[in-house]
Amino acid sequence: MLTAPELKTLSSAAPSQATPKDDETDVSALIARLTGEVNQIACEKTKSIQQITNQMKMLALNALIESSRVGAQGAGFAVVAQEVRAVGQLVETIARELEGQLTTRTGNLKSSIERMTERARGERMVDLALNAIELIDRNLYERTCDVRWWATDSAVVDCAAAPDAARIAHVSERLAVILSAYTVYLDLWLCDPTGKVIANGRADRFNVVGQSVAETRWFREARGLRSGDDYVAGDVECQPLLGNAQVATYCASVREDGKAHGKPLGVLAIHFDWEAQARAIVQGVRVSESDRARALLVDSSHRVIASSDGQGILSERVSLKLDGKRSGFYQDASGRLVAFHATPGYETYKGLGWYGVIVSGA
Repeated sequence: MLTAPELKTLSSAAPSQATPKDDETDVSALIARLTGEVNQIACEKTKSIQQITNQMKMLALNALIESSRVGAQGAGFAVVAQEVRAVGQLVETIARELEGQLTTRTGNLKSSIERMTERARGERMVDLALNAIELIDRNLYERTCDVRWWATDSAVVDCAAAPDAARIAHVSERLAVILSAYTVYLDLWLCDPTGKVIANGRADRFNVVGQSVAETRWFREARGLRSGDDYVAGDVECQPLLGNAQVATYCASVREDGKAHGKPLGVLAIHFDWEAQARAIVQGVRVSESDRARALLVDSSHRVIASSDGQGILSERVSLKLDGKRSGFYQDASGRLVAFHATPGYETYKGLGWYGVIVSGA
């Protein structure tokens, strides 16, 4: 089981050497800088050539003026002056053409490098978005394993079959023991077939015994599970019976004798402490200060369920431009780079259509 500190360590651990993406970005930046320098040098040198040719033309003009003053004796020198003037004009034309061609080519090269750099940056952000959603998928896969396992616990099964005072007390103690070891949960509830909570692990904190959860989506879906091998994974919500804490609820059916196809006796619901665990993941995303990036997890309706800046959780919706793709990046109307990656799932956990999202320049 991954705890919040372990998740943060895993998501933020950096290798000692640069990654290939970092290398590619650094090389692109170097080439862009050198290209700019070449363009600057070319412009400076061609301007120097133009200055020299202007001086040649002035000298030729002065020579023509002087040759006209001396009459026939200066006629031969006038021819030379005209040729010097013509050569100067030709050199000036060549210099201008050279400047134009160099500027065009270095400009095209610079634009290509900028596009390559932006693509490398976008792909790096997509990788970070994938890393974030993969971490939460792995974590939530373990939650589906937990609930199916604990639903077969003898104390849980016995209490669901005959919920008398002794069995309720025993299962409450058992659930409390589980919670002391699995700190990623806020509470564990055992519900009867009607949706009434008959026992919980933290009765000292949450007075939920006797409350009805029959109208919740997760209970209705759990009541219809076909076997003990199946589970319900709920979207993130604020749970009023847990002080409006943000939770992701996972359910499995409790069945007779703990057998996968035994008679349904009730539902075990486990409430994952979402806010603390998700925050460790999105705040551990490896982005530099220059990226000014915001790391997000969003659900299938693109509602923000985790945010590295702590803003907009369960209230903000992100307008993702997916274009039918599961991953990619683009610039939004504000010029921000938006990278996204859909949940790939993990093992038997297929995911809920969530996305990892990185908004750079936010």
